[in-house]
Amino acid sequence: MSEVKRVASEIKEKFQKIDVLLNNVGAAFFNESYTSEGFESTFALNHLSYFLLTHILLENMDTENGSRIINVASDAHFGVDLEFDDVQSIKSYGGYQNYKKSKLMNVLFSYELAERLKDKPITVNALHPGFVASKFGHNNSGLKVWLLKLSQKLKAINVNDGAETSIFLASSPEAQNISGKYFYKKKEKKSSMESLIINSRKKLWEKTETMLKEWN
Repeated sequence: MSEVKRVASEIKEKFQKIDVLLNNVGAAFFNESYTSEGFESTFALNHLSYFLLTHILLENMDTENGSRIINVASDAHFGVDLEFDDVQSIKSYGGYQNYKKSKLMNVLFSYELAERLKDKPITVNALHPGFVASKFGHNNSGLKVWLLKLSQKLKAINVNDGAETSIFLASSPEAQNISGKYFYKKKEKKSSMESLIINSRKKLWEKTETMLKEWN
């Protein structure tokens, strides 16, 4: 989180106004690991970094001409829910399961932020980029990683195609006034049932705020 805060400070120094903020990060840690601040690594990288960076940069968003916030999530968020008494999934740790939950958090965060900014000319949307031939998962080792790399070679789309929806949401006039939605292949898509629970997105927001109080 200290690194996120440092990067955010550098951005604020260089840019008085921010037109587009694209949060695009994702990793799965198959072996349990923690940041120097004590956060579970997947939770910290995939969720907390989105929340903290966005929070710090919000005051630099263009509230005259409008700004866009885009959060790259994943269809991996389908099929999981959150346990708020163990929001970092430490007690029930599972490398890929923790990743899936963190992507659900991306969607919940997007919807709650969109609601909180509904009276300002700032849009917030989330998206699934598709199965992209990136280096996702390559930080691990073992049979699962070998199978992942093979699947990427055989089935994954290239990074240019994977970026299409992000670029659409960042620049297309068609997306200018759309907020609080989930996209795939440049079209709105219904996210999981769990992601639509209003109480869940509010509880996640409150817990995250408390965790990040030291770095705000």
